[in-house]
Formats: sequence, structure tokens, C-alpha cells
Amino acid sequence: MNFLRRRGASETSAAGSLRPRRSEAPRNKARFIIATGLFCSIYGVIGARLLMWGAMADPNDAYRAMANAGPVTRPDIVDRNGEVLATDIKTASLFAEPRRILDADEATEALLTVLPDLNPKVLHDRLSSKAGFAWLKRELTPRQQQEILALGIPGIGFRTEKRRFYPGGPTAAHIVGFTNVDNQGIAGMEKYVDDSGFRALQSSGFASNDSLEPVKLSIDLRVQHIVRDELVLAMQKYRAVAIGALVLDVNTGEVIAMASMPDFDPNSPGDALKKENLNRFSAGTFEMGSTFKIFTTAMALDFGKVNINSMVDTRPFFVAGHTIKEFHNKGASLSVPDIFKYSSNVGSAREADMVGLENHQEFLTRLGVLGRLKTELPEVAMPTQPRTWKKINSMTIAFGHGVSTTPLNTAVAAAAVINGGFLIPPTFLPRTQAQADEVKHRVLQEKTSLDMRTIFRINGEEGSGRAANVPGYHVGGKTGTAEKVINGHYAKDRRFNAYVGAFPIEKPRYIVMSIVDDPQIEPGKPNAQAGWNAAPLVGNIIRRAATFLNVKPDFGDAGKQLLVSY
Repeated sequence: MNFLRRRGASETSAAGSLRPRRSEAPRNKARFIIATGLFCSIYGVIGARLLMWGAMADPNDAYRAMANAGPVTRPDIVDRNGEVLATDIKTASLFAEPRRILDADEATEALLTVLPDLNPKVLHDRLSSKAGFAWLKRELTPRQQQEILALGIPGIGFRTEKRRFYPGGPTAAHIVGFTNVDNQGIAGMEKYVDDSGFRALQSSGFASNDSLEPVKLSIDLRVQHIVRDELVLAMQKYRAVAIGALVLDVNTGEVIAMASMPDFDPNSPGDALKKENLNRFSAGTFEMGSTFKIFTTAMALDFGKVNINSMVDTRPFFVAGHTIKEFHNKGASLSVPDIFKYSSNVGSAREADMVGLENHQEFLTRLGVLGRLKTELPEVAMPTQPRTWKKINSMTIAFGHGVSTTPLNTAVAAAAVINGGFLIPPTFLPRTQAQADEVKHRVLQEKTSLDMRTIFRINGEEGSGRAANVPGYHVGGKTGTAEKVINGHYAKDRRFNAYVGAFPIEKPRYIVMSIVDDPQIEPGKPNAQAGWNAAPLVGNIIRRAATFLNVKPDFGDAGKQLLVSY
């Protein structure tokens, strides 16, 4: 029995050795769980970091991607005849990948042999940094690129970029504007292009091809060249601080030419922001002097206070402790055309007094002289006026003192006075007559406009505008000589002159306006008033540009028909 019992036990043990033994539970279960959890946590953190790094690009990758991306192409800007005013050209820009630079000292020394204008310390700091990407020099010349390639520096590369090129240089600088180093428009019509949708195309990646249509302007490059050329000559002749001129289509509102000097070359726009290079025609405000008598005379006629044959008292009178008197007294009373021709301050003040203060302010507002012009050019200034109009303000504003506005405002309002009575917003883009008809609105009676044409013509033939009246083109207009405000006071020997001309005056097609800031007396001339500088400047522009403006000379009596009723 005992044997059997021992044998059975032995068999059982033997049999048990042939069967797999049951796994035993770990002796320290808590420590095992902690180790497993720690292991999973570590790998979880690693996985999360990998996902984050995959989603977040290296800050330098953006620059590296930009260096490898295709250049952004801007649309060409052309004049009304298709002549190129601005276009893109390809250039190379230099960048480095500092992590791949083997010897920053050696690389710095080598690059300075080709690019000596770079700051050595800044260059070395960039090359020795731990960054993945750094710009070194934008817009290299082909020769510079070739010489740098010959250096064979590891970690140095080039990106093909596009920069703006302006074939005409400064000819239309204030209109076309310029771009920054990233080829983004920051002034003039270049900025208008960006603000009108091109910047959105850039950001969405649709501006990297050459299929964009050119942006056509209303400018005629031939006329623009003449205007600037005459400004260069006149600025030297009259020794002026600044000068400017404009050619405006009175029926469509198109700006055909506009220039202001001093100016700048948009191919090297470093001087563009200097104060003296301001675009005075649209971005400068000035007291426009006697050119404001255009609006005073038109106002008195339009409100029916006078007619073209009326006589107006021109004796000096007192207002609010001030004496309104003449610069040159021509008699105790003058007709409305003679007030204009002789530029009578008293007569103009009397006309404003007839109309009344509120009507005076309303009329100038109606003509757009007191508000910011709405046009495509970004650089347009806001006129200034008295916070509260009093009678003395109305009297002086009648002859051009007390309100500061832009020459462009003045030209646009003058166009409305002589084009039949319609105010048309100015544009630097082509505009058809049908399109102009949709945006124009009447601001004075047609009869008033017809009378003003006659008055313009009289002054062009007999008054201060004689020097602008080119034979055959029937030019009429109005001069303005305003004393400049220096340190809060009017300076009798400092002037801002202007001339607003229109031609052919029997059926006006263009306003040609000039401004001359602080001219000096020309040898052989009695003074430096507008009739001796601003008016001849307009005449010179018309003489040279009329053919390109499709205005044929007329040596008959067409213009004299305007004088029949006077």
C-alpha cells in the first residue's frame, strides 16, 4: 500500500513534469505596473513631440521655402497707349544656411571682396549663427552673382527674385509709385494695384506666373514727358523751391499727365519719402490765391446775384476790423469780367457778400474744393478750412486766403466750372465718356458755365493769362499769386503761384494747371507774380502737347464768337 502510494506519487510527479507549469504572478505587482506605465508615458511623450514637430515647421523653413519658391510676378503698368511704365525683371538674392558654413571668418572675408558695402560685423554674426537660413543681400547684379559663385563657399545660395523696373525713371514717379524689396506696392498706383486685389493673389499663391493682364493708366507718356521736361526747365529758370503741373480731361475726369518736382527715381526710391519730394499736386495743401476767384465769380453768377454785364462796387470796405482793398485799384466799380481780369479782391469779396456766408461754404463744398478727392492714387490730402466760418472768412476766402486745398482739387473744380457744370471725379485709369456720364453730377447751371468760358477767354486775351494763350489754341484761365504763410504770418516776398488754363476755350477739352512755389524775379521782368511764371509754363506745355492731345490749332475766329455777347 505504501509502495503503491509512493509509486502513485512518483507517477504523478513524472506526469506533472511533462505538462507545462502554470505561470506564477510577479512577486511585486505594484512595481511592475509603475514600470509599465512609465514606459508607456515616455513613448507617449516622444510620439506627441514627433507629431507636434511634424505639424510645426522650423521658423527657418519658411525662409528656406521662400528661397526655393518661384518669384512673385506683378502685372505690368502701362500708359493709355500701351507704353510700359513699370515691369518686373529677374534678379538674384543671396542667402546663407549658417549651419552649413564651415568657417564663418573665411566666408565673411571672401564675401566682402565682392560685396564691400555689407556691414562686416552683421555679416559675420549671420554666418556664425545657429540659424537655418539668413538673407545676406537682395537684388544682386549678374556680375556679383557670378563672382560669388566663383568663391565656392558651402552653405551659400541664391534665390531668383523679381524686382520692379521703371523704364521712364522719374518721368511719372509720383503717379506710378514704387515697390519695396519684397516687390510689394507701397506708393502710387503700385499700391493701388495691391490694394485692389493683387495682394490677395500674392498671399494665395496665384501671382507666381506671367499671365496677369497689364494695368492700363489714363496717363499719356508722351504728354507726361513734356510736362516734366517743362517743369525741369521752369524750376531752373524761376529758381523755385518746387513746381508742378497737370493735364486733365474736363469731360471724362482722366488725368493725362501730372508731375511735381523735386521728384525721385522709383528704381532707387530711397529719396521718395524726403519732405521736399512730396507730390505737391495731390498730397500738398496750399492757399490757392486768386485762382479761387474762378469759384467766387461762378458762384455769384449761379446764384443769380450778378450777370456778366453787372457792375460791382470795388471801393475798399471794412469787415471785422480789417480793410478789404485792392492790390491795384482800377476804379470805384468794375464789371464782372473786369473783376476777374484785374483780379479784384474787393470785387470778389463783394460777390461773396451778395451770396452769403452759408451759400458760399455750400457752393465750395458742392464743387469738392473742401473735401478729400476720391480717386485711385493713395497720396491725396484733405483740405483745411476755418472751424467756424465768419463773415471775414468768407470775404478772404473769396480771393483765395483762409482755405488750403490741393491743386488737384482746384483743377477738378475748375473743370466743372467750364465743362457745362458737371463735377467729375478724377481718375488715373482710362474712362470712356459713357462711364464718365454715369459718375458725373451737375453742380452749376449750364448758363453759368457758358458765361465762365467767356470770362476765361477775356482774361486769356487781355488779362494776366496772356502768356499762356498759345496762338491757335484759344487758351483762357486765371492766375493766382498767394502770399505764403511763414511762422503764422503772410510774407509779402514769398509766393505760391498758380495758373488754371482751359483750351480750346470755346469748347473746352482740357484743363492745364501749373504751380510754382516761391519763384524768384526773372531778370527783365517787373515781379515774380503768376503771370510771369505759372502762366508761361502752361503755355509751353500746351504748345508742345496739343498735337498728342488731338487738338488741332484754329487760327480763325471760332474763339472770338464767345465775346460777342460781352
